[in-house]
Amino acid sequence: MQENKEYNPDLVTVEDENGKEHSFEIADAIETDEARYVALIPVYDDKTDILSGDGELIILEVIEENGNEILAPIEDEETFDEIAEIFEERLEDLYEIEPLEE
Repeated sequence: MQENKEYNPDLVTVEDENGKEHSFEIADAIETDEARYVALIPVYDDKTDILSGDGELIILEVIEENGNEILAPIEDEETFDEIAEIFEERLEDLYEIEPLEE
C-alpha cells in the first residue's frame, strides 16, 4: 500500500508598494539573536508564468508591529548578505539556486 503524502506549502501574501498582492511559498525561516528572517519563492497561478519566472529567492525580515507580523526588506546590506548566504547554504540541496553575484 502506498502512503498518500499531500504537499501543503506555507503560503503568505505580500502587498507591494503599489498595493498589488503577490503570493509566496515560505521556503525556509531562520531566527538569529537579532531578528527572524524568511526566504520566499514566488507562487504563480498561471503555469506559463512559472516557466518565465526567474526563480528568484526573496529574503525578508519578520518585524512585529502592533502585535502583527510584517515582512520587510532587510535594510542593512551586510546583514542581508550574511542572511542570504545562510539561506543559500541551507536551500541549495533542495532547490536549484544560482549562487549570489558578488
